[in-house]
Amino acid sequence: MPSQLPAEFNHQSPPPQQHYSDSALGLVATTSFPAIVGTADMMLKSAEVILVGYEKIGSGHCTAIVRGKTADVRLAVDEGAKTAEQFGQLIAKLVIPRPMPNLEAVFPIGTRLAELAQQQRGYSNMSNRAIGLLETRGFPAMVAGADAMLKAADVQLTAYETIGAGLCTAIIRGSVANVAMAIEVGMQEAERVGELHAVMVIPRLMEDLEHTLPVAESLQEKEPQRESLSLPQKQEETTEKRQPLSLPQKEEETIEAEATDEEERPLIQLPELEKLEEREQKPEQEKKRQQAPPPEDNENSTDTNG
Repeated sequence: MPSQLPAEFNHQSPPPQQHYSDSALGLVATTSFPAIVGTADMMLKSAEVILVGYEKIGSGHCTAIVRGKTADVRLAVDEGAKTAEQFGQLIAKLVIPRPMPNLEAVFPIGTRLAELAQQQRGYSNMSNRAIGLLETRGFPAMVAGADAMLKAADVQLTAYETIGAGLCTAIIRGSVANVAMAIEVGMQEAERVGELHAVMVIPRLMEDLEHTLPVAESLQEKEPQRESLSLPQKQEETTEKRQPLSLPQKEEETIEAEATDEEERPLIQLPELEKLEEREQKPEQEKKRQQAPPPEDNENSTDTNG
């Protein structure tokens, strides 16, 4: 007869890979930040995927990471790769169906990273507007291009990004017409000063893409941090610091002091009080007697007058 397993082994929990059986991981790598932003925008608009973020490893290499169902991820990666090829910036593309949990634990490819980044950063008043990216090789060329863009149209410089290999990207926001005009003027100024590498104009940003783009701290609107200490706790702290003397304790001390004074004083009994009163009355009576005239002198005075 086959040996029977204990009851606790009869129930087999589903393997950890089952949760990832319907998800896939997609990566597209380019050598330009505007190119990777345009690639990510195309992937989000072509299929129902989630943009986890970008991985910048230096020397201008940027990788856009998306998650979703296998079919959606394959479609998004294909469309993103076509966009990167149009810029001449495609390095590699990859689709991994059913990634192992250990990958998400080590590499920055989990969807939880995008949620944490969204909670930590503030909200810019330039959100939901067109975006323009101007990338140059060299910092002076980017600064010159950004200055020309701000003077040419009603746009706002929101941030800049560096990805290594001397590549710098200025990011502007505004209406579609103003952003397009500013990018055209910035391209000419950047070519005059240094080397123009890539440009990109995106009229309408997807929400996932909006959350992954850098924004300068001066343009972020964060809620003021409030103290978590409640009012009752504050009152308890102040009372502990002051330690006032309560009134009942003070009254008890005075009562005890008076009791000790009364115990020290000798008590005078009632008979002794009477004796004291008699002693006080005797000198008064003697004074009155001394002041009163003798009766014999009075009689003699009346006889002589007669």
